[in-house]
Amino acid sequence: MIRILLMTWLIMIGTVAAFAQKTQKTDPVQDSKPVTRILFVFDASQSMYGRWQSDLKINIARDILLKVLDSLRPMPNLEVALRLYGHQHRFPPQVCDDSKLEVPFAKDNYDKIRLKLKDVIPRGTSPIAASLEQAAGDFPPCENCRNVIVLITDGIEECGGDPCQASYTLQKSGIALRPFIIGIGANFEKAFDCVGIYLDASSEEKFSNALHIVVSRIMNPTTCQVNLLDANNRPTETNIGMTFYDHSSGKIKYNIVHTLNSYGQPDTLNIDPMVTYDIVVHTIPPVRADSVRLVPGRHTVIPVNVPQGILLLKMNSQNTNLKDITTIVRKEGRSETINTQEIDQQEKYITGTYNIEVLSLPRLYRNNVDIIQSHTTTVEIPVPGIAVIQKPVKGFGSLFLEKDGELELIYNFKDNDMGQESLVLMPGNYRAVFRSRYAYRSAFTIERAFEVKSGTTTNVKLQD
Repeated sequence: MIRILLMTWLIMIGTVAAFAQKTQKTDPVQDSKPVTRILFVFDASQSMYGRWQSDLKINIARDILLKVLDSLRPMPNLEVALRLYGHQHRFPPQVCDDSKLEVPFAKDNYDKIRLKLKDVIPRGTSPIAASLEQAAGDFPPCENCRNVIVLITDGIEECGGDPCQASYTLQKSGIALRPFIIGIGANFEKAFDCVGIYLDASSEEKFSNALHIVVSRIMNPTTCQVNLLDANNRPTETNIGMTFYDHSSGKIKYNIVHTLNSYGQPDTLNIDPMVTYDIVVHTIPPVRADSVRLVPGRHTVIPVNVPQGILLLKMNSQNTNLKDITTIVRKEGRSETINTQEIDQQEKYITGTYNIEVLSLPRLYRNNVDIIQSHTTTVEIPVPGIAVIQKPVKGFGSLFLEKDGELELIYNFKDNDMGQESLVLMPGNYRAVFRSRYAYRSAFTIERAFEVKSGTTTNVKLQD
């Protein structure tokens, strides 16, 4: 018996542990480790045979790139590939489709890239735009990859293509992040400023430094924090959802619920520094921070002004049926609905002035409602009553609100029904006007005036 109980106890512990392990949530920002894929687009055109400081450009560029590749070997979650251009056809004539993915992405393919670079002979022209366009197909489909292009060149586009448009298309489609361009031997920044992040390599030392800077920006972890500022510019607002979009492609990168850490400070996030972000903070109404860039390898503070106060719609009644009313909330001076809120529900809003429409019979309007930082604004909604409209026969008619000597139509009776209709109405004076379906003279119209009081039921008989 003891043995059976002991076995049962051990099974229960294992089951609980397994359940806990399965249900444990992971932070997609902190714990997700995407594969970084770096495509080196390497200039092997005829001009790379030119003399540059201590040796030929091709030799210097190849040797330094190989050293950088060796430093990348031990890095986890990293794959590299090599595309060459200007190496298959001798110039002249000019062959503008001379670009080829020589070493595709794969694990531990560094030796293949080394052999290909050692064998390459500069021959042709520089189809840079075409190389970027073809690079779109170099990245196999992947759900959790960040794709980076590093272009190494000693010149500009020579085939009439548009590298800027090619780069824009890559980023807009979400295929690759903003490329890095390393210009060898001269400064081509003006030509490549619209293409990506340009680094000058007018000397051997600068070229080596540029390559190491690029790798550092790609691989080094980068942190940030989002300071959700209140009306006093203090980062006290929190527990709000945020969405990080890729500014170029519009694709969702991260969904995060903002948190304050144990020290009362905004939590630190580890996110990709290669992306320019549009951040939407899901307050009511939402607040945006567009074109946010992180400084690679550093901690970036992103301030967003989201001062909030609380709106409470209150009805002093215990009858839940009477509270089954929705309200529409709009910014003052704007027509679009920013939220629908139930009675006795609290909701946070960005500070400002709002208009409230209560979807009752008749409609109620509460305009110029001020929401103040860290303050609860209470709007009292009158307790409605119930009017039971008794119709002895089928017929036609309407219900009117009587106010200031005028009648306002608020409801049309259901002409195919007989019996009674129960309507929840706000306190006030009403008139019911009705004619039987079988009465063929207007003189047989029946009119009943009545008053609805809060929390009471009024019976209205539409018969003589």
